[in-house]
Amino acid sequence: MSSAVTLDAFLREVEQRAWRQAWIALRDEQAALDVVQDAMFKLASHYADKPATEWPLLFQRILQNTIRDAQRRTRVRNLWQTLFSALGGGPQDTDESDPLEYLPGAVDERADAASWLNSKQHIALIEAGLARLPARQREAFLLRYWEELDVAETAAVMGCSAGSVKTHCSRACHTLAAWLREQGVTL
Repeated sequence: MSSAVTLDAFLREVEQRAWRQAWIALRDEQAALDVVQDAMFKLASHYADKPATEWPLLFQRILQNTIRDAQRRTRVRNLWQTLFSALGGGPQDTDESDPLEYLPGAVDERADAASWLNSKQHIALIEAGLARLPARQREAFLLRYWEELDVAETAAVMGCSAGSVKTHCSRACHTLAAWLREQGVTL
């Protein structure tokens, strides 16, 4: 029973960061929630008996694979919608959501409103820049710098070599820095 409690605590701990990763990759709040829920269910149903030290890498691998599956489904769905609309019919997606509505949290009581707004604007800019990166670069960047995995752990999650992780991270950092400079953010 203690492993179930430990797994529950682990899932609560990674929930917000996992959702943010999924949201950045998918840009759809509901799809991101579904992806995180699926990844958590897969971890709990297939790997709950593994040692707790293995859960972070297993979960990241499951999460990234689930994100890729969702992206594939979206591409196929968009292809069919395009074909249907070209033929003069088919489903129409009228759901418009504001991608910035997800920003959770309240103002830190010690911070003034101007600095809070400034930090929220910087976060929104960084997340917009991350969304512009190619999928593998974004995945490597988020795993290395947001999830704080080392190169070997990131390579294991991504299913590639350590050299590929370094290349993806370097390209992501350069692209993101250039894009932020274009947006007027001084680094």
